Amino acid sequence: MVAAGVLAVALVAPVVPTATGAPPGADRDRDRWLHSSDGASGALAGPRTRDGRLRVTTKATGTRKVAPGLWFRRWDQPDARGRTVRVHLLDARLAAPRLRLRYASTTRVADRAPLTSFLLPRAVGAVNGDFFDIGDTGAPRGVGVDQGAVRQGPRSGRNVTLTVVGRNRVHVGETPLVARVVGRPDLVVTNVNSPVLPPDGIGVYTPAWGPSPGRAVTDETGQRRVREVVVRRGRVVSNARPAKGHRIEGRLLVGVGRGARQLQDGLPVGTRVRLRVRAVGDPRIAIGGSTLLLQDGRVTVLDDAVKHPRTAVGVDRDTGRLLLVVADGRQRTSVGLTLRELAELLLSLGAEDAINLDGGGSSTIVARRPNGRRGVMNSPSDGAQRPVPNGLQLVLAKK
Repeated sequence: MVAAGVLAVALVAPVVPTATGAPPGADRDRDRWLHSSDGASGALAGPRTRDGRLRVTTKATGTRKVAPGLWFRRWDQPDARGRTVRVHLLDARLAAPRLRLRYASTTRVADRAPLTSFLLPRAVGAVNGDFFDIGDTGAPRGVGVDQGAVRQGPRSGRNVTLTVVGRNRVHVGETPLVARVVGRPDLVVTNVNSPVLPPDGIGVYTPAWGPSPGRAVTDETGQRRVREVVVRRGRVVSNARPAKGHRIEGRLLVGVGRGARQLQDGLPVGTRVRLRVRAVGDPRIAIGGSTLLLQDGRVTVLDDAVKHPRTAVGVDRDTGRLLLVVADGRQRTSVGLTLRELAELLLSLGAEDAINLDGGGSSTIVARRPNGRRGVMNSPSDGAQRPVPNGLQLVLAKK
């Protein structure tokens, strides 16, 4: 029972499966996050060769053991059109006693930095992570969970994730954040620390986001009505138009359109509010991507038209292997891969489930070198590491 003047909020949402991981109704030509955060044009793939399925056909030219249970491989091979692509692989046996998979991120959700700058000291390998709002806030677009705590994510639409439950039990699929307002079914929280709010949506922002976003997270809706509610110590202390750049103390609720009207009318100053945030399945780690590439050993993506640098992660359930893959692209020596070619590559490497992570200039793979220092092992298409908000890292636990 909720007492008068007290609003209890628990975040819960239905699973909305999609074939590609795109938001329902997304215009695929305009939805740039399916390819890479930068939205840059890629090379047209053209027709396939006669036997045209991409599979590992060339022996690795740079195989070495990075740490107990972790190997790095690099090789050049023909793609499905006969053109050269350079592939980099971190092959991890998560059953190895000391090897751990961890979320990697900048200190604040709405920050970006080179991947190597925010890895843990004992990290021995890593790849870049989720697609992000490259032109504005810099925050990831999908779900992020670190050590069981939700950092960011939407209620629905961009919930394709890789999750870890327990020590190293990995799953690929849909992981929504959920939104249910106890006692107020009309007040639906749609996002947590997200760079973009949907039309008529309501977002929760925590100190982990950084300074308050103001209208920056509502620009894409085209709606002018925006409201900001500040909650401190469980009570509304402000209900006004949004102000950008102030320190978030407690929780911030930002509404747009109908959501703004609901906040303005339904949460007057003095109202008590409790917020609880979780991801479905309560994963220890979750990181978002754009689309499922493989599910139960089947290629699930049709996009075979445009080549880009790519980053992906695959799971071989039979052996417990985790496959972190980066394919270089937009370069004379490596043309890149289509999403379907990327899926076929992971399938040939033994993966049964796989997810596409951010590509383009974001694609980065890091490994510990023989001299003990970490370094970037691929050739990022920007010519250097692009600042990114998050990634996946493999950490060697202490003995």
